[in-house]
Amino acid sequence: MGGKKALITGGAGFIGSNLAKYLVDEGYDTTILDNFSSGTFTNLVGFPGEIITSNGDTQPPGRYEIIFHQASITDTTVTDENKMMTNNVERFRNVLAWAEHWKARVVWASSAAVYGNINPPMAEDSPVIPLNVYGYSKLVMERMAHRWHRETANSIIGLRYFNVYGPGEAHKGKFASMIHQLAQQMKAGKRPRIFRDGSQKRDFVWIDDIMQANLLAVHVATNAKCCHIFNVGSGRAESFNTVIATLNNVLKTSLEPDYFENPYSFFQTHTEADIKRAVEVLGYEPKYNLAQGILAYHATGTL
Repeated sequence: MGGKKALITGGAGFIGSNLAKYLVDEGYDTTILDNFSSGTFTNLVGFPGEIITSNGDTQPPGRYEIIFHQASITDTTVTDENKMMTNNVERFRNVLAWAEHWKARVVWASSAAVYGNINPPMAEDSPVIPLNVYGYSKLVMERMAHRWHRETANSIIGLRYFNVYGPGEAHKGKFASMIHQLAQQMKAGKRPRIFRDGSQKRDFVWIDDIMQANLLAVHVATNAKCCHIFNVGSGRAESFNTVIATLNNVLKTSLEPDYFENPYSFFQTHTEADIKRAVEVLGYEPKYNLAQGILAYHATGTL
């Protein structure tokens, strides 16, 4: 296979597997590295490229021009700080060492979790006050990326994903998007369960817009020696109540929310991406609002 050689860490996961198929369609010679601890083979049945099964502790064979680092513990309820920091931070350190050796460009997954509960909309230069060790690990990785760029002059771009949803997330169970979880409850004839009173808001972003942002980031990283962080969301927040109303419309149901008390102290009540920097520098333009994204998801047959 010809084309630019790309390595995707975490390629068996939700976003990584979508990205792998997307890159193949774009003509990239794509390899996946994953330990399958949180990803699943079912996401890769149609993927024709090479797969390396590894924890990411040793440099994979070959040489790559671009690394898409998607591997991470994404369970935000993990409280084992050593486990979270070792998996997210120290393995990112390994990836950066590989990139320096190969002179590869890096595009990697940060998270809106770095912001915590600051007032929205959240811009890249807003205060960052993570509420849990997951968000903190992503903040440490961002600072590491800036130091690495200063030391190597290699290009690296971090994308702060907001609430991504789409096919390939079902294996995540209770850590799948709220859109997926609520849809499964409603399809089973159950009232959708959400925290009281459903006015909490999220910036839900359809998976195709995440793919767009990653490819745009490669283009920018290829044409300039840079180190950037960009928000990647829809640029609009929607309440959980609105999600349920939209799902009722798409699924042809009429189920009322089943409210219960929020047990988490580190819950973000309102996330909303300020995407001006991504629009101006990357040329990013989200194509899907919530209703369009849920319709597209339903059309895949996996919602």
